[in-house]
Amino acid sequence: MFLDPTGSHLLLALTTSECLYVNRNAQKVRSLSRWKGHLIESVGWNKLLGTEASTGPILVGTSQGQIFESEISNSEGSLFSTNVDQYFRLVYTLHEEGNVSPVCCLEIERGVEEKYFIVATTQKRLFQFVGRIPEGTEQQGFGSIFNQNPDHLPSFQEFPANLGFSEIAFYTPKLRSSPRSFAWMMGNGVFYGTLDYSRPSSLLSDTKVWVYPSDIDIKTSKPISIVLTQFHFLLLLPDRVKVVCTLNGQVVFEDVFPDKFGPLKRMVKDSTAGLIWIYTEQAVFRYHIQREARDVWQMYMNMMKFDLAKEYCKDRPECLDVVLAKEAEYCFQNKKYLESAKCYALTQNYFEEIALKFIEAKQEEALKEFLVKKLNILKPSEKTQVTLLVTWLTELYLNRLGTLEGEDSKYSLYKETKEEFHKFLSSSRIKECLFSNRTIIYDLLASHGNTEDMVFFAVIMQDYERVIAHHCQHDDYDAALNVLSKHCNEELFYKFSPVLMQHIPKKLVDAWILMGSRLDAKRLIPALVNYSQIGGTQQTNEAIRYMEFCVYQLEVTEQAIHNYLLSLYAEYRPESLLSYLEEAGTNPSMIYYDLKYALRLCAERGHHRACVHVYKIMELYEEAVDLALQVDVDLAKSCADLPEDDEELRKKLWLKIARHVVQEEKDVKKAMVCLSSCSLLKIEDVLPFFPDFVTIDHFKEAICSSLEEYNKHIEDLKKEMEEATESAKRIREDIQEMRNKYGVVEAHEKCAACDFPLLNRPFFLFLCSHMFHYDCLVQKVSPHLSSFKRSKLEDLQKKLLATGQPTKSHHRSRGVDADAVSLGKGQPSRQQLKAEIDDIIAAECIYCGELMIKSIDKPFIDPQKYEEEMASWL
Repeated sequence: MFLDPTGSHLLLALTTSECLYVNRNAQKVRSLSRWKGHLIESVGWNKLLGTEASTGPILVGTSQGQIFESEISNSEGSLFSTNVDQYFRLVYTLHEEGNVSPVCCLEIERGVEEKYFIVATTQKRLFQFVGRIPEGTEQQGFGSIFNQNPDHLPSFQEFPANLGFSEIAFYTPKLRSSPRSFAWMMGNGVFYGTLDYSRPSSLLSDTKVWVYPSDIDIKTSKPISIVLTQFHFLLLLPDRVKVVCTLNGQVVFEDVFPDKFGPLKRMVKDSTAGLIWIYTEQAVFRYHIQREARDVWQMYMNMMKFDLAKEYCKDRPECLDVVLAKEAEYCFQNKKYLESAKCYALTQNYFEEIALKFIEAKQEEALKEFLVKKLNILKPSEKTQVTLLVTWLTELYLNRLGTLEGEDSKYSLYKETKEEFHKFLSSSRIKECLFSNRTIIYDLLASHGNTEDMVFFAVIMQDYERVIAHHCQHDDYDAALNVLSKHCNEELFYKFSPVLMQHIPKKLVDAWILMGSRLDAKRLIPALVNYSQIGGTQQTNEAIRYMEFCVYQLEVTEQAIHNYLLSLYAEYRPESLLSYLEEAGTNPSMIYYDLKYALRLCAERGHHRACVHVYKIMELYEEAVDLALQVDVDLAKSCADLPEDDEELRKKLWLKIARHVVQEEKDVKKAMVCLSSCSLLKIEDVLPFFPDFVTIDHFKEAICSSLEEYNKHIEDLKKEMEEATESAKRIREDIQEMRNKYGVVEAHEKCAACDFPLLNRPFFLFLCSHMFHYDCLVQKVSPHLSSFKRSKLEDLQKKLLATGQPTKSHHRSRGVDADAVSLGKGQPSRQQLKAEIDDIIAAECIYCGELMIKSIDKPFIDPQKYEEEMASWL
């Protein structure tokens, strides 16, 4: 029986040279008429084109060595043909030593690039047919492969022994994939190998022959069948099953069947489920393979195939450790020290043992590799071990660099090692360890004199202070400034600026300016002061440049900055001093330098004009004029006009100027000009300063002018007196008229506030015709009064009530003379109290006066009582 891989088509070959066909979906067995007369030995199924309805082109092997091609379809046939076999044609005949031989097995596989491989076996030979089927002719079958080289025999393997039959088995790792290995059971043993589809002419690769076990006598007890798994092949004998490992040819399992079931007939493997079936005439047995590869790693390890061994024990750490240890030892013995170190690092062997092995073998590179790999395996929590390995590796790298340095022939190796060392120091995995033990690393680097790597390590640790200090010690100030500018650490600027200012002032100041407001200029003053120790002009100019940047660009208001800039101007740039002071302004609250310090500094340096400017700001006008007279009379004049609100002081200052002009300069004309410059000075004020024998000709015009001014002033006074007399007369007339003015109140008039009759209580009548009861007016006016007037009103009302007399009508009639009586010594009378109360509440009409205008923006509800008012509405 031959069953296709899909389980849809079954062929039954009868000993009568007939063949029957059964389809899974058919109701009856069909006879293949074209196959009649041939004893079928093997069938090669088409795995690519076979379906449930059709087998596609297949190959059929007969007992006469003939290979036929055929196709079977489950259709009912046409009107003229009812056969299920579409065709049946001969494509090739196999010969064995000149004679025909049964075709024991047929297998069809497709490789890469649409190349087909056909494997056919006889009793002693294994044939291979390789070729391509022209595109679009797959349905026409495999005839073109067999007819490619009709004059040449196909490739085959031949063995001398003969069982009278043979059987080939394939191992397919996954469903619908191509087989990966084969096992051919023939007379000499089992021919085993892998299938390489990329080879041009032969599919078989890595072939070898495993001889049958010694207890198998092929004359009396021949193997019946073979099945191939991933690492074993199973041989079926008449009474038992032997399992042989394909790696070493050893029998690993043997299963003897009882006699009661009869002799074993056949063994087949289900390629889909991976189950193995064995049957006798009375029973069927099933094998299920589990964990076939559990001991394979050990076999590969013994064969020195360590990669395969590790692959098959990667989920078993204890076995993997054994393989790695074995591989490491093997590499060490073969002097492959670097590979050995990599393997040793992954094992659990004693660290000290392995390290000593490499030290004794003087393999420093291998030791370094071992330590690096071991370090990568350690967990961050194993801090002690990490620290040990890091320091040891650092020492090894430094030793290596020291050995290679200076040798021109090994320069490339030296550069490579240095880059590797830098990469090691930059590793983020050990960053925490390096930071915690940076002192030890610094000591190691220093002991080897490796300053370049010390600087590199300091940069990695962000220890820029050490880097800058190193550059400064080696007079490489530009490099130090580059580090400062790159990392912009303010504290480092403050620390190293004094040194850099002495050597590269311009570049340093440029860096300060780039930092801008991030630097506190006040903390840089010590660095700027250092230039005085060497007296450098360049340092001075750069200090002034930076101070000007702070003052004019950054608008720094620190008094120390302004004072320092002032001192620099006073000492080195006097021409800029006065312009700076003038630009700072004259408002003391907007001046940021110390006025007293500036005055002392300018006085010490003899900058009189600057001193005069400071005196003016301090409002010390007399001192300003006195000092200005030593410099310039015009400057003194500008100072004398400054106290605008104090005429007496201005006159005094101008007298100082006049005295100086007359007595010191002895210039009468100039004195007269001073007299004309100030309107406060008169000729009589200036005359005492002149000598006794000065002729009057110089003062003639001034005296005449003075007399004219006096006459004019007298006339102005007379005119003012007349205007005052006339004004007083008009006022008296207005007062008399007001006394006679009155208003008429009708009996039906009502209060403008409460709308009740007006005449039943004391009331006020205003010129605008509004009328209010006294108490209503008090109630209306009180909320609008200031707190002071409100308290005063309450006090006056209390004093009025204290007299014990009831409040009378507030109209202007005076019927009771007792109101004018004093309430006691030093106490106001009732009339005075009433007048004061009237002045507060009746100064103006509540509706027509300013109070009404001021109340426009006042809320209708007092904000303090808003919540209470809102709650009352709910």
